[in-house]
Amino acid sequence: MQNRRNWIKSSLALGGVLVSPSNFLTSEENELFRPRDLEKVVKLSSNENPYGPSKKVRDAINKSYNYACRYPYSYSDDLEEILAKKHGVSNESVIVTGGSTEGLKVTGLTFTSNGGEIISAKPTFLAMMDFAKQWGASINWVPVKADKGYDLSEIENRISKKTKLIFLCNPNNPTGTLIPSKKLYDFCETAANKTIVFSDEAYYDYIEDPNYPSMIDLIKKNKNVIVSKTFSKVYGMAGLRVGYLIAKPELAKKIRENIVARSNVLGIEAAKEALNDKEFYTFSLKKNKESKQRIYSLLDELNLNYVKSHTNFIFFHSKRNIKELGPQMIKKGVRIGRPFPPFYDWCRISTGTSTEVDRFIKGMKELYT
Repeated sequence: MQNRRNWIKSSLALGGVLVSPSNFLTSEENELFRPRDLEKVVKLSSNENPYGPSKKVRDAINKSYNYACRYPYSYSDDLEEILAKKHGVSNESVIVTGGSTEGLKVTGLTFTSNGGEIISAKPTFLAMMDFAKQWGASINWVPVKADKGYDLSEIENRISKKTKLIFLCNPNNPTGTLIPSKKLYDFCETAANKTIVFSDEAYYDYIEDPNYPSMIDLIKKNKNVIVSKTFSKVYGMAGLRVGYLIAKPELAKKIRENIVARSNVLGIEAAKEALNDKEFYTFSLKKNKESKQRIYSLLDELNLNYVKSHTNFIFFHSKRNIKELGPQMIKKGVRIGRPFPPFYDWCRISTGTSTEVDRFIKGMKELYT
């Protein structure tokens, strides 16, 4: 099989356009957003952006090596100020973390250790709950509905005096569902009068509705809401570990006392540049949408049901136990998502580059037709 570099070189002869059976990248795009060479087993299991970091961000990282001898605290403060201006909150409301995972874990530790309760949907992203349980928290699981969406009514019904946090991942991982905007806003506004609502917005950038609200709007009203965001997804910086929390200053102060990592100088400088790189941001969303459409078409062809996704992955009914399908797809050169109980015959597949999706499509057709 022709390797990617040779394919790129031969394609440049066609007027500077990279031709794939399913997609196109200009030579300029390939330089700016350079996807990786195709691996022996492509990784479509962790919802990463395979096109990042952009060239502008890579250049910023190279320049920041001169300051890698420094502790990150003042650099982190600078990024917090930039993010505060971006979201229209005070500097005291922003906390830079070592990836959003640190923010989730520290928030759970801060408010639920020694017997506090977290109410959470199931399945969802587990970082907060798994860590909090180690510190004595209890988890009140609320199953998702038949359409894989949140059961907000049941969550609200379960709020009690022992409830210290409500965890919402919206859009939800692994289902890809999105809570209708008015229902989300009304729920969070009401629930925040009884406890703290944590809104994980890792996939917020993939929402296509330009008017869909972030729960930062409620923080500006001094509500008991905490929002988590990350540079791992649309910005393509998962390996650099930069995330952040936004909360009203009283809550942020409590969380800040337990922060450990605060990221690193290289990651922080990369994040600053990523916020300015609108070209890569737009490109990432465009390529993600293209990959999702191709996967939807495949699943339609194979008669496999799926959930309409508002993220960079798709949750579909594989009709096979994921513990069996996973190894089968590895043999086809594709790593898919792990099991998400209780949906053992459902699969989460991340969007990838055109050639990665090509391999997923080929492998699935070989197994299902």
